[in-house]
Amino acid sequence: MTQTKKNIAIIGSGLVGSLLAIYLKKYGHTITVFDRRPDIRLVEFSGRSINLAMSNRGWKALREVGIDTEIRKIGIPLDKRAIHVIGKPEYFQKYGKDGEAIWSISRGVLNKKMIDLAEQAGVEFRFEEKVWDVDLPKAQVFTGETEKGEWTAYDFDLVFGCDGAFSRVRHKMQRRSRFDYSQDFIDVGYKELTIPPNEDGSYKLDKNSFHIWPRGQFMFIAMPNLDGSFTCTLFMPFEGEVSFDSIRTKEDAIQFFSNYFPNVRKDIENLTHDFFKNPTSAMVTMKCFPWTYWDKVALVGDSAHAIVPFYGQGMNAGFEDIYELNDLIRTYGDDWETIFKNYQEKRKPNADAIAELSYRNFMEMSSKTADPLFLLQKKIEKRFAEKHPEKWIPAYSRVTFSDRPYAEALAEGDFQEKIMKEVMAIPNIDAIWDSLEVEDKILEALKD
Repeated sequence: MTQTKKNIAIIGSGLVGSLLAIYLKKYGHTITVFDRRPDIRLVEFSGRSINLAMSNRGWKALREVGIDTEIRKIGIPLDKRAIHVIGKPEYFQKYGKDGEAIWSISRGVLNKKMIDLAEQAGVEFRFEEKVWDVDLPKAQVFTGETEKGEWTAYDFDLVFGCDGAFSRVRHKMQRRSRFDYSQDFIDVGYKELTIPPNEDGSYKLDKNSFHIWPRGQFMFIAMPNLDGSFTCTLFMPFEGEVSFDSIRTKEDAIQFFSNYFPNVRKDIENLTHDFFKNPTSAMVTMKCFPWTYWDKVALVGDSAHAIVPFYGQGMNAGFEDIYELNDLIRTYGDDWETIFKNYQEKRKPNADAIAELSYRNFMEMSSKTADPLFLLQKKIEKRFAEKHPEKWIPAYSRVTFSDRPYAEALAEGDFQEKIMKEVMAIPNIDAIWDSLEVEDKILEALKD
């Protein structure tokens, strides 16, 4: 389906904004991307990025515009979790079937690449140009140095808000009647740290694993980079006995890392330096509706549905928004009002579902991955799934290695959890977990 050429503004040059620009440019539209920040390709990175985990949904969106092969060059496949529990050797949990992996990609490296690709396609980027207001009915964008200073007005046919969880475009939409909005901060923050490569450039930890140090109320994760280093993230409460607030001095930090992460002890100097250098960031779940205004304005990605990062799906969900939007463009051509209406109705339930799944996965990763009963339950599920792959797809695989709706993964996951609760209540389950009796019980429960 072809489209009449339009003059389109995209607010935000992050991953979602730059990919959307590449998609829309293919229809011959004139695309201008505004960003209040400097060009990321010219600045040093700020220590505020959890490495991204690209999974099936993200790859599908990149493949659609033919850039997936290019992006794979800057990623590393991770086919398993490596769990580091104090006092035990590290152990591995495979993510999915053989060949299934998530890909570790540096947010900064990926964003730079996407802007390059969008520019090559003919997209215009205007960095350090702050958008202060949007006239929704007219699709007019106002930029200027300061909120109170002089503004420049730009006329567009359509405006897309891809400007993140604290979106200026959404802020304008919020003032309209019957606009639902909620934000929910969790009381856990995060801080980025680094484990450098060995002197010879090799990796200090297994390169093809997503590393987790689960410690109940807090946890540490590490994902590999191409240069042999690991980008690490410490998730921890802001206040409390063990918290960001409780680590005030270099000695506190050394004590903390020595106590809880003994196997990264040789990198303590580096970790301690990063701990005080890098900011502590907050995490928010943000929901809103509607996501669109007439046939003029639409929110895409975090500006419509920011989620906590514990399923590694923030970017993947944003990329899937674009894929679905493109699908509707193909169906409805120039009817932007219908495109927007269907887009928000289709995506909203799935955005809510991945928000819920991400929050739950935080509980799972921080405390349950070290719990023997939880591990036994996962072992039972894995064995059953291997014997009956058509009857049992784990929720994680539905989210990460398929492109079925998130809402379906949530509903199916809840159903499976109900069955497993009954299974785990079987007397002597730890001794008979791999028996026919357990298998038959699950088969029976699945008929209900």
